[in-house]
Amino acid sequence: MKQISLLLCLRYLQHRRIVLLSMAAVMLSCALLIVTDSLFTGFIDAVENSFCPYRGDVIFETPPGKTLAGYDEFIDRLCGADCIESATAVLSSQGLLLSAPGKVKAAGVWGIEPNRVLTVTPLNDVLLFQEDDGDSAVSFAVPDNPQAVGGIVAIGLLTQPDEITDEYNIEAVKGMLGKPMAMTTGSVIQNQQNTDGSQARFSRKVIKFKLANVVRTGINDFDESLVLLPIDVLSAQLYPEKETSANILHIRLAEGADEEKAMAIIWGLWRNFAEDRFSWSGLAKIELTRELNARMIGEYKKQMNVLLLIFGLVSMGIILLVFCIFYLIVMTRRKDIGILKSCGVSSPSIAGMFVLFGTVVGIVGAVLGIGLGWLIIENINVIEQTIASVFGLKLWKASTYHFTRIPDTMHWGSVLWVTGAGIAAAAIGSLIPAVAAARVKPVETLQYE
Repeated sequence: MKQISLLLCLRYLQHRRIVLLSMAAVMLSCALLIVTDSLFTGFIDAVENSFCPYRGDVIFETPPGKTLAGYDEFIDRLCGADCIESATAVLSSQGLLLSAPGKVKAAGVWGIEPNRVLTVTPLNDVLLFQEDDGDSAVSFAVPDNPQAVGGIVAIGLLTQPDEITDEYNIEAVKGMLGKPMAMTTGSVIQNQQNTDGSQARFSRKVIKFKLANVVRTGINDFDESLVLLPIDVLSAQLYPEKETSANILHIRLAEGADEEKAMAIIWGLWRNFAEDRFSWSGLAKIELTRELNARMIGEYKKQMNVLLLIFGLVSMGIILLVFCIFYLIVMTRRKDIGILKSCGVSSPSIAGMFVLFGTVVGIVGAVLGIGLGWLIIENINVIEQTIASVFGLKLWKASTYHFTRIPDTMHWGSVLWVTGAGIAAAAIGSLIPAVAAARVKPVETLQYE
């Protein structure tokens, strides 16, 4: 009798076109939840890890107005620890970039170590006009003028992307190589007075350089504001009375290193190094890069959960739709059910047939939903660009979402629970019709039908 129930179930699946509507509902609901979860998860991961490639895993920062001289010795001590792979010094400041006559923009300037920065960051990979030839140093050489002071400027400071495509005019940017520019910045100087203690004043500096290269990271915060100069050049301008100094260290942890243990080791090394050298040593900050946006990431995750809950409740319409379709099948197939019961098929077997029917519908719909979701995620940037080109509607702006591309990685962790929910919804929707089918009385049905 079980074989008869299975054959009848397959017959309904093959010949009842209305069943395709149930499968389509399951497919679309599963695809919707998978796409939403994957896009949100990809965006959150991108935000959480966006600064790590260019700032290392751990950031050491001096108090405002203080600099770290003799950082080479401290970096050597850091690199001697098993949990630390490398570290590099950065001198950071803020100012205004004059990139062309009358073209001034606010910018952040980093003085970096050309010979050490690549051990922490993949800077060579995001330079537009510098091939990675295996050199371990970042080149600040100015084309056709090797004696000039060179600087690397983020592409967003030189030109703006197209409103529709978000693409930059690379040829126009290339024509700016070698052009003179100026960075107006400054430093806080402590003036000693007789009885009033120390009073800070701001010393303005103008650093002239020529454009050596252009950087494009794909992260809007960097691409719209970053200027890179050799650390010795920037330090000599800001603090001419000091040896080359830094106020930030970017630290890359060894692969598989325990973060908590590494943080404790870094703090210990810093105390041993700075205890008798710097009065401000206890005010330094050491924190994990990915925790810089921890509060914002937490809010994003809350929003994602709320959105998934709303879409999940909407998708529960599957239960109602499957219920209506299956109840219609039961009402139109009472004669078949009556014949089966008159041949000895039990009521539980009849009910099980319809539950099996609903489960198969859920499985097929969920599998199709996974395929549809994967197809959308893989081509999400093409879809967004097509909509922008055809309708002039820009759905993803780098200046708003911080990244030039929509995250297009499938989050397979959501597939299992979405698939299970889709199958369960279809099976639940078939329960009441299954009970109705089990309660059909063969004598009455065959007598009147």
